[in-house]
Amino acid sequence: MNLQLLRNATQILSANGKTILIDPMLAPKGSYDPFPNTGNTLRNPLVDLPITEDELHTLIAKTNAVLLTHVHLDHWDATAQELLPKDITLFCQPANTEVIREAGFTNVIPVNDGLVWEDIHINRTGGRHGTGEIGERMGIVSGYVIAHGGDSIYIAGDTIWCTEVQDALDTYQPAHVVLNGGAARFIAGDPIVMDINDIITVCNYAPQAGVYVVHLETANHGTESRADIKTALAAHHLTQRCHVPDDGEWLI
Repeated sequence: MNLQLLRNATQILSANGKTILIDPMLAPKGSYDPFPNTGNTLRNPLVDLPITEDELHTLIAKTNAVLLTHVHLDHWDATAQELLPKDITLFCQPANTEVIREAGFTNVIPVNDGLVWEDIHINRTGGRHGTGEIGERMGIVSGYVIAHGGDSIYIAGDTIWCTEVQDALDTYQPAHVVLNGGAARFIAGDPIVMDINDIITVCNYAPQAGVYVVHLETANHGTESRADIKTALAAHHLTQRCHVPDDGEWLI
């Protein structure tokens, strides 16, 4: 399997000759209002996609399926919903099935626990999109462990370090782990995705895995940069195992 970061949590997975588009946020820079209660007025996305408009249309044309961890704007935006064919195979968490169908998509397949598609195993995992009242308001989120040909990738999704992430690492022992970092947060409350301490915890808990940190420098509620994370990883001697890719970079 091969995995490329586009931007934020949007990734392109190639497995068994198939192309799976993960959490597509495809709008140009500045298309959307800032997320509220963040202390700034920067419009989202903060940066453009690392591919041209023609390359984006080529990518969509060759995409065989879409995989959604949840349906917040920075993972499933209006531009993606407009550009993707309405009959495309679309995997999602059960909690989002109806809202995706209401958007006109006709081949929506909820992943309850796990399934096999084109000899690719997809198992859904849990997560916590923050703590306390804010975590409750952020709603249900999922991750996925994707396996084919003896290789496995854990896409953790929008979650902090929690027992659900620990259970996924214990159960599947993935070779690769992709974390949504950046310590996104609002003025009040704790981070709603992993911060530096969470990332280091994952690295130490799963020493067998290569770790990749994405979900960075794209949305106005992020509070930790690539430079911040790289500095912390170097201080903990983790730079050989934990990578912070640039937009457009191949992870695997």
